[in-house]
Amino acid sequence: MHFLDQAKIYLKSGAGGPGAVSFRREKYIEYGGPDGGNGGKGGDIVFEAVQGLNTLIDFRYSQHFKAKRGGHGMGRDRTGAGAPDLVIKVPVGTQVISDEDGETVLADFTEVGQRVTFLEGGMGGRGNASYKTSTNRAPRQHQPGEPGEEMWVWLRLKLLADVGLLGMPNAGKSTFINAVSNARAKVGHYAFTTLVPKLGVVHHKGREFVLADIPGLIEGAADGAGIGDRFLGHIERCRVLIHLVDISGDDPAEAMQIVEEELAAYGGGLDEKPQLVALNKIDLADEELVAGFAEELLAAGADEVFGVSGATGQGIEQLLDAVLGYLPDRTSTETRGAEVEELGDVDGDEGEGSSWSPL
Repeated sequence: MHFLDQAKIYLKSGAGGPGAVSFRREKYIEYGGPDGGNGGKGGDIVFEAVQGLNTLIDFRYSQHFKAKRGGHGMGRDRTGAGAPDLVIKVPVGTQVISDEDGETVLADFTEVGQRVTFLEGGMGGRGNASYKTSTNRAPRQHQPGEPGEEMWVWLRLKLLADVGLLGMPNAGKSTFINAVSNARAKVGHYAFTTLVPKLGVVHHKGREFVLADIPGLIEGAADGAGIGDRFLGHIERCRVLIHLVDISGDDPAEAMQIVEEELAAYGGGLDEKPQLVALNKIDLADEELVAGFAEELLAAGADEVFGVSGATGQGIEQLLDAVLGYLPDRTSTETRGAEVEELGDVDGDEGEGSSWSPL
């Protein structure tokens, strides 16, 4: 299935049905009088967040959504049938954004089953029976029914993940997420192997959480360089970020700072989120070189550095232990009543200066 995280769609709720003009005509009954019923209500446009969807690809092929109009009123005081609501199913994490400015969030779906009535259907028109008075015994006026509401909106998907994975191209993010989760991301020896965000479920010490991998960032991503910073929105809701830095790069400290600058340029509070810096591919270097690069990362602003290898699994357990310290008592993927192990002192000596976790 192709990944699509934004789409523009047209919405129109149903118009109300017109009221009826009718008079009672029955044998042996005099002065039957008006008996035209009211029109039915038009259908609402309703958004619902459902489980099992993680893309907006369906909205590439279906872009117009119109609810049905209400039924006509009929004689014998029969009210027209109300039209059914048009329910649009979207993935959890979808935002409905105004088309006028492209920024105003009109609805935000963060939980499975969340429903929002977005556009109200028009009310049905009055039939002539409702106009009958003591002085107007045979009214012929009626209402046609109120029109529905219509508008264009943008749908923007921000994947819901507990932990975000970021770094420069070829930092080893795909190998890392494959090693720690059930994801099967493409791995290649060239830049931008990952073209769209990937999700994986991580199981570690009785806990379960969702890890999101986004395409690599390069200098100038905020201005559109490389794949740009469009996919950074998918880690805005993460509780903690894992920043992978390639130890085999020309300057790991500079690579870390480039990504930090792009996060700050993007905004959204990403540069303020807790970050665990992981020096990746340590299987390609000796311990002395690893320790030297770790010191450079600490000097460049990292609070704590973990040495890991996605290929061999070295140091990953210590990194995941630290991640658990940022998770709530139960993540969105953990069922109620699941057994949760004691995490222990996974935060280390937080607030007492920088540290380097031994391999």
